[in-house]
Amino acid sequence: MDTQEHLTALIAEGAALASAAREAGLAATVPTCPGWLVRDLVRHTCVVHRWATAFVAEAHRTPRPMGPEPDLDGEALLDHFAEGHLALVETLGAAPASLDCWAFLPAPSPLAFWTRRQAHETRIHRVDAESARGGRPTAVSPAHAADGIDELLTGFHARAKSRVRTAAPRTLRVRAVDTETVWTVALSDGPPRTVRGADGETTPADCTLSGTAEDLYLALWNRRPLSSVSISGDPGLAALWESHSAVV
Repeated sequence: MDTQEHLTALIAEGAALASAAREAGLAATVPTCPGWLVRDLVRHTCVVHRWATAFVAEAHRTPRPMGPEPDLDGEALLDHFAEGHLALVETLGAAPASLDCWAFLPAPSPLAFWTRRQAHETRIHRVDAESARGGRPTAVSPAHAADGIDELLTGFHARAKSRVRTAAPRTLRVRAVDTETVWTVALSDGPPRTVRGADGETTPADCTLSGTAEDLYLALWNRRPLSSVSISGDPGLAALWESHSAVV
């Protein structure tokens, strides 16, 4: 997926998040984020959007901490969210392809990284807001979902921070049936290593997770139980993922 597609998604996901938060009410609980109310979710996303905007707008080349959450509630908080989301979209849309700033996952460019990362960040938190609202959730297209799986497996869980470890080498396979995409994840006592495509399938899998790209995306990002997808082979590896894979 290209940067413009991610930017278009970011616009839509931010609007959907705000709408779901308003409909749910800021005091509603968020089932997908135990311990959070909707106001906590919105405050968190406000901070993330402004943090990302600063890297792009000011071309920071080193990591910087996130700022404090806004001490706002009600319509003032929703207005603050809308302002920050718009600033992020406008900043990414105006940034040159040659932008040079810090990024924390591999990407074709810093601009591609931040646009993709914020599209998925906002989409996942839109899912959270809709879980608080209830009712029919907004669908995630197969292409966007597969891209989100790819970011998670080849990006986040390739870092030393990943807690998905096994004492002996094991292999987890993830297969999206509607996009015909497969990822093979080599697990060990070090960070997972993921191979995308048929090359990885030469290694037998100890456990395979299969389903639509959307179902896998939400399950792997811990927004649905892994039991919502098909699990074959060793269920212990699926349980390991469910208990240790949260991105913090």
